[in-house]
Amino acid sequence: MPRDRFISIMQHLRFDDRDTRAERVKTDKFAAISDIWTCFNENCAKSFTPGEHMTIDEQLFPTKVCCPFTQYIATKPDKFGIKFWMATDLDTKYVCSASPYLGKDPSRQKGERLAENVVMKLMEPFLDDGRNVTTDNFFTSLSLSHRLLQRKTTLLGTVNKVRRELPQLAKDTAKREVFSTSVLRSGSVSLTIYAPKKTKTVCVLSSMHQDVTIGDGRKRKPNTITDYNHMKCGVDVLDQMTWMYSVRSATRRWPVAVFYNMLDLAAVNAYILYKACTGWTGKRRLFLRLLAQQLRSRFMQHKEILAQRQAAAAAVPGTVKTTQCQVQESCNRNRSRFTCATCKKFTCAKCRDDGHWVCKRCKV
Repeated sequence: MPRDRFISIMQHLRFDDRDTRAERVKTDKFAAISDIWTCFNENCAKSFTPGEHMTIDEQLFPTKVCCPFTQYIATKPDKFGIKFWMATDLDTKYVCSASPYLGKDPSRQKGERLAENVVMKLMEPFLDDGRNVTTDNFFTSLSLSHRLLQRKTTLLGTVNKVRRELPQLAKDTAKREVFSTSVLRSGSVSLTIYAPKKTKTVCVLSSMHQDVTIGDGRKRKPNTITDYNHMKCGVDVLDQMTWMYSVRSATRRWPVAVFYNMLDLAAVNAYILYKACTGWTGKRRLFLRLLAQQLRSRFMQHKEILAQRQAAAAAVPGTVKTTQCQVQESCNRNRSRFTCATCKKFTCAKCRDDGHWVCKRCKV
């Protein structure tokens, strides 16, 4: 593609009707790209059935564009960006569902925690199937585990020690033996308190484990801790995959930045689906090259057709600009200056195929 054409496309790239955006922004801050984002989410959910274990975490797409919901997270490698909530399949790292963080949500019920609202929305298409969800201490709570159990879904995750439902025993770090484990229960939900260091404890809430067993290793880790360490990495690995091969580029418009993130996530999902359907074992870099070639093939065909049309027009003897259509399948002696790419007869717009410059006789 020529450079000037690419620059022109990027300058005029829009994802919605600009004339009605001002009215839609009043109720939807994501209105500039919400339609395409909704279609992307629906296609992700329809194209893949996740396994038994799923992971929910946040993703910070690095960008410094000016928008009302740009976030600053000091613990991230890239401090500024747009935050997305992600639900991924643990085994394949497939993006099952995603949602942007836009600030205060007026549709959220009064008294409902943001973390619970996010988890229930992301998991809505995948509930009632006996799956397990792994979350970090921002999402995990006792009330969330009860809500998920009502939908036949279990929860595993670390608990923040500022939670009011935690007993004082879980918050005290003094007088604890290193590598010791305590287990508390509330119905079918268990709370494991593990001390990896002398002045540190880790609290893991689980409705997945019926029994908590202690490992035989030197650190005597319980199975809730080892399972959480194994299942918590879904979104983090996805971030590494999207960062390694990304189409991200400098931009001043946040809808374009979101579109870049969407392309990166779609490329990862396409790679996972391609491997599952064909059994392909090649590297993702080679797959992305094949994907780019397939995406540009239609443009290259159109470009070749235009070149043929120009060559055919140049091959016409004399200074004839237009002549009568020689096919006349769907016209009444219309005039044309282009020829069929197969039979080389002058063909008007009504008598040619819609996709290629071939007359209807040669198409049959």
